[in-house]
Amino acid sequence: MPRLQSALQNRLLVSLPVDDYALIAAHLVQVDLERGRLLYDPGDRIDTIYFPHDGVISLMTLMESGAAIESATIGPEGALGLSAAAAPRQSLVRAIVQTPVRASRISVAQLHEAWEKSPRIRDLVDRHAEALFGHAIQSVACNALHSVEARFCRWLLTCHDRISSDTIALTQEFLADMLGVQRTTVTAVARALQDKGVISYRRGVVDIIDRPGLEALTCECYGTIRRNYERLLPGD
Repeated sequence: MPRLQSALQNRLLVSLPVDDYALIAAHLVQVDLERGRLLYDPGDRIDTIYFPHDGVISLMTLMESGAAIESATIGPEGALGLSAAAAPRQSLVRAIVQTPVRASRISVAQLHEAWEKSPRIRDLVDRHAEALFGHAIQSVACNALHSVEARFCRWLLTCHDRISSDTIALTQEFLADMLGVQRTTVTAVARALQDKGVISYRRGVVDIIDRPGLEALTCECYGTIRRNYERLLPGD
C-alpha cells in the first residue's frame, strides 16, 4: 500500500461519486489547524466534521487523574466526528491536532442532510466507524502487550503515513501522552532508535531516516490497522 500522504487528499471525499460529492461540495470549508489545537473534549457535542487532507489528529482517552493515552489517530484516510452525520453525538475522547492539519470541514447538520439522501454516504459513514473501532481496539492490545520501542515505531510510521514530510515536530510531553509513558522513557527510546540509525532525534523533532528499518522494528499492529483500513475504506 502506498503512503497515505502521497495524494495529499482526503480518501473519503475522493471516493465519493460526483453526484454524492455534489451534495456536500458547496458546504466544505478549507481550514488549516495548528499543532496542539483542541477540537473536542469528552462530553462536547460534535457539531463540526473534519476531513484531513494532510496531518494527524489524535484521539486521547482521559482518566480522572489527568493521565491520558492515545487510542487512535485520524488522517487523510478518515474523518473526525463522522458518526455524528447519522445522529447527534457527544465526543467520547479528546481530539487534538497532533501535527499541522490541512482539512475540509462541514457542519454536522449539512452532512446529515446529505447522509439522508445518499446511500453511498451512509455506507461510508458505517464503514469508517467500523475501521476506527478496529483501530482503537488494536491500540488497546498494543498498549498492553508490546514494548515501548515497538509502539513508538508504530506511532512514527502511522504519523509518517499521513504527513508530507520526513520531519515530525513534537514535544516530549506530547509523545509521552501518546505512548502513556514518562518523558524520560521517550528520550531513552528515541535515543536507542537513533543509535540504530532509523531516526534522528533532537528535542521536539524526529526525522525519519530509515523507514524500512522502522517497519522491521515495529509490532504487528501497524500492519493490522493498515489492512483493516484498506479493507473497509476506499483506496487512492
